[in-house]
Amino acid sequence: MNTIIIGSQWGDEGKGKMIDFLTETADVVARGQGGNNAGHTVIANGKKYILHLVPSGILWPGKLCVIGNGVVLDPIGLVEEINTLRDQGVTITPENLMISDRAHVVLPFHREMDAAQESSLGKKAIGTTKRGIGPTYADKARRIGIRMIDMVDPEFFVEKLRTRCEMANVELEKMGVEPLNVDEQIKTVCEAADVLRPHIGNTIPVMHEAVTAGKSILFEGAQGAFLDVDFGTYPFVTSSNTSSAGACTGTGIPPHKIDNIIGVCKAYTTRVGAGPFVTESEELSDHLHGMGREFGATTGRARRCGWSDGILLRFSAMFNGFNEMAMTNLDGYDQCPEIRICVGYDLNGEILEYPPARVDQWEQCKPVYETMPGWLQDISECRTWSEIPENAKKFVARMSELIGCPITTVGVGPDREQTIQVEA
Repeated sequence: MNTIIIGSQWGDEGKGKMIDFLTETADVVARGQGGNNAGHTVIANGKKYILHLVPSGILWPGKLCVIGNGVVLDPIGLVEEINTLRDQGVTITPENLMISDRAHVVLPFHREMDAAQESSLGKKAIGTTKRGIGPTYADKARRIGIRMIDMVDPEFFVEKLRTRCEMANVELEKMGVEPLNVDEQIKTVCEAADVLRPHIGNTIPVMHEAVTAGKSILFEGAQGAFLDVDFGTYPFVTSSNTSSAGACTGTGIPPHKIDNIIGVCKAYTTRVGAGPFVTESEELSDHLHGMGREFGATTGRARRCGWSDGILLRFSAMFNGFNEMAMTNLDGYDQCPEIRICVGYDLNGEILEYPPARVDQWEQCKPVYETMPGWLQDISECRTWSEIPENAKKFVARMSELIGCPITTVGVGPDREQTIQVEA
């Protein structure tokens, strides 16, 4: 079975854990978009792993991990990540990690451009991670980008890299940024290229051979659905299609070869960076941060937190086509006597069933809440659905009704063993 796993909110929903949970029965794990602005945290066998570009399947032996053509790849960051994982005892070879030769390359000057663009926006800043993701996708659209295939021929790569770095310095000067040393950029990038070169290849035939052979593929999404450049809180979005369709364009597998699409959501809602957030709650944020939760794996930033949002998740289920939903962090509500669920957006007296397209209207929306009683007990030790308190089961059932697809698993903690199958 070929399955896409997508974050259904603004990212950080626990996709890495769900990928890791489902990888046991998969043969291939593929990443199709985004860059190292994403961070997946997986806790397995008592160890904590933070993954940015490497698919989560790397933690299982015998699995092929593929970084697809839709990814923008920071070669320096990827080499650092590989070295960190190897230091943690993870085996990484060209046989279990393959990189698409069509993936675009994030270069040092892209990060400088990203930071300069954010700074120029002032109070209207998007809140990017300043990892150079947007400028790299812009280069791709402008047809001036450098791709992984260019690394395969070292002499050709140096020549092309020098031309683009010199062009970038002109752009940086126009932005009021001091130009970067071209030779230093070439040196550091080429050192990373030497490490990555054995991993580079045409991943599309490899993926199709896996499909033809009846192997199981997991498509790992980065960020979340409402950071999608088309469907999200534009312009407070990332620069790629984080929805399920991006998995197909980002790996070369056609839509009719997909068997299942799983959304991942938190029991509550979080986002990092600027942009509208209808159910945001300072009270809930303080509560979760006080528990030591909701700090970004990539940046360490405290995430904005809010109550459950049925409107957000219903719309997400529509444009992603979820067959089922996995809910994480159910235990985040353990100490809440009452739980709020957003069932409508009030825009100047009009109750909306779906988020508006205009960001200024989205920001004006007020949540229409219904409340449910909490369970006021620690559920982190639960390992079966029968052990889950009745009020927690009722909350899951109500959210499933609002979303419009069944919630099939719930997470009661970060560890692999803290994932529970929902029973009817």
